[in-house]
Amino acid sequence: MADTQYILPNDIGVSSLDCREAFRLLSPTERLYAHHLSRAAWYGGLAVLLQTSPEAPYIYALLSHLFRAQDPDQLRQHALAEGLTEEEYQEKLERVILGSEAAQQHPEEVRGLWQTCGELMFSLEPRLRHLGLGKEGITTYFSGNCTMEDAKLAQDFLDSQNLSAYNTRLFKEVDGEGKPHYEVRLASVLGSEPSLDSEVTSKLKSYKFRGSPFQVTRGDYAPILQKVVEQLEKAKAYAANSHQGQMLAQYIESFTQGSIEAHKRGSRFWIQDKGPIVESYIGFIESYRDPFGSRGEFEGFVAVVNKAMSAKFERLVASAEQLLKELPWPPTFEKDKFLTPDFTSLDVLTFAGSGIPAGINIPNYDDLRQTEGFKNVSLGNVLAVAYATQREKLTFLEEDDKDLYILWKGPSFDVQVGLHELLGHGSGKLFVQDEKGSFNFDQETVINPETGEQIQSWYLSGETWDSKFSTIASSYEECRAESVGLYLCLHPQVLEIFGFEGADAEDVIYVNWLNMVRAGLLALEFYTPEASNWRQAHMQARFVILRVLLEAGEGLVTITPITGSDGRPDARVRLDRSKIRSVGKPALERFLRRLQVLKSTGDVAGGRALYEAYAAVTDAPPECFLTLRDTVLLRKESRKLIVQPNTRLEGSDVQLLEYEASAAGLIRSFSERFPEDGPELEEILTQLATADARFWKGPSEAPSGQA
Repeated sequence: MADTQYILPNDIGVSSLDCREAFRLLSPTERLYAHHLSRAAWYGGLAVLLQTSPEAPYIYALLSHLFRAQDPDQLRQHALAEGLTEEEYQEKLERVILGSEAAQQHPEEVRGLWQTCGELMFSLEPRLRHLGLGKEGITTYFSGNCTMEDAKLAQDFLDSQNLSAYNTRLFKEVDGEGKPHYEVRLASVLGSEPSLDSEVTSKLKSYKFRGSPFQVTRGDYAPILQKVVEQLEKAKAYAANSHQGQMLAQYIESFTQGSIEAHKRGSRFWIQDKGPIVESYIGFIESYRDPFGSRGEFEGFVAVVNKAMSAKFERLVASAEQLLKELPWPPTFEKDKFLTPDFTSLDVLTFAGSGIPAGINIPNYDDLRQTEGFKNVSLGNVLAVAYATQREKLTFLEEDDKDLYILWKGPSFDVQVGLHELLGHGSGKLFVQDEKGSFNFDQETVINPETGEQIQSWYLSGETWDSKFSTIASSYEECRAESVGLYLCLHPQVLEIFGFEGADAEDVIYVNWLNMVRAGLLALEFYTPEASNWRQAHMQARFVILRVLLEAGEGLVTITPITGSDGRPDARVRLDRSKIRSVGKPALERFLRRLQVLKSTGDVAGGRALYEAYAAVTDAPPECFLTLRDTVLLRKESRKLIVQPNTRLEGSDVQLLEYEASAAGLIRSFSERFPEDGPELEEILTQLATADARFWKGPSEAPSGQA
């Protein structure tokens, strides 16, 4: 049972991302701007391979080789002609690869790549099945010998030097006397060569911190970031205004020098660029997949505004200051001034990274969010494909709920995403003492509503939410934002903004809460009992909310194990809609206030105690969550794959290239993404992976001739 979650079926669902109408409405200049930004995002997205596992770059290079020589249909016909059956073609990858045209053209190279990654690709050894530090999992944000203690030490070192972890990796080597030496490596085009002075240059040196040697270097992902910078330079020529031009100049500086401060400056210009037709953000952004919770995965997106849905979000923004007063914490725990953000609905043209979210609230820099503001983005065409639901595949719901759920899930999710991003991530104050000793709150008058006493803790200069709360920061914040969405969707004004009144409004509320409860159960797929940890921040957050609502009692939420019609274990989730306001709202109110107070005051001990207690998965009755997890794995539907379009420059015109919703279409989209420099990129990736192979025990010895 435990292994089933790591095995994907051959008939996994595939959907295409539709951006045709949005792209058609762009001017020629806007298309050129979007094209070069998309190229930058796709090049940068390759860095994710180097941030994930030792074998990931080799897998990409192998598949790129394979499908450059033969497209999916040709490869399939070739394999069938060689005597494989349809089923064997789906399952016997080694025979397909070694019998392919690519292997005939470059036998040593293809065989070498297969020998490097083939076994690791399919390994279900516990440590290799999920992300984690040391013996707990695999990650290439850290060398394989790094532990959680090393990560904490490195974070304290970074804080002491006022360096952000977002664009770093940590490598540890042990000398002959058993003493560790640490390298903090920044992502940048420049390495050790002399350069113009920047805030980074002076920090590139050796340090002694708590008795351990640290060396700050740069140049991680250099050849990849060089290609990113080249495309951003081209995009600058088509910027719509000075904000966009200055934003891109700072991003170029950031990726060239390895400077997060430059990226922050670029983010300031991005915030000031209100309501652009073509929206984009790029860099080392989300820290979900760092086992310590501080390092950002490379991400880049390009999207086009959807004017109809954006108008609704604008009305929500206009009501934000009033709605913030409805949140269950004192005004002193709210930002001194609500910085009115952009909030738009976008159709995604390009999203390069490990996955595509439904909504975004960025930048993630707390100091900017507190003083400069932020932007909210809802990704309309992603919502359309990612959350489409077939009745026969709906698990764990009562039959009476299914039709209502299908009817209102999309509209209710629009409401939830809007509230989550704008008033969830956009709310709440952090109490800070700056480097001069000044406070951004009145120590004498601000009272902790949980204790009735004066504030006892806060953030010191250089400390951030991510650095202080580390491993729980991402999930805790997602939980807070999801809870705000559930809490405020009960407000009639919110529902009116989205066009819902009367019985329809009540159905939207019910389905929104029901979806959250069901999501909390489905989240158990992302819990690893062997390591007692969660693998996905949003899923952990939804499970915590389920626990809070179950704890409220009075029959608000129940989960009942049953035997399915197929004779196998099943379960039913019930939400008593008559008790959402009378039982659910007070429970969520208490929980939300505690989350915000602990976040505002930087109370890490209290925050961990609260959050980890709710996130604990045991087999204690009445729910018996570990047993329910087996049922969830038994009934799970694989997450669908999303095929994205490409853009191609033909003379001075940009063409949109679309692909069918199939595995072959997905493969073609990647093969045509880098039509001219595919072999060069394969070589870059394998060289970068090989150069660092010694930092991971066993996984990535480069094959002979593969360097």
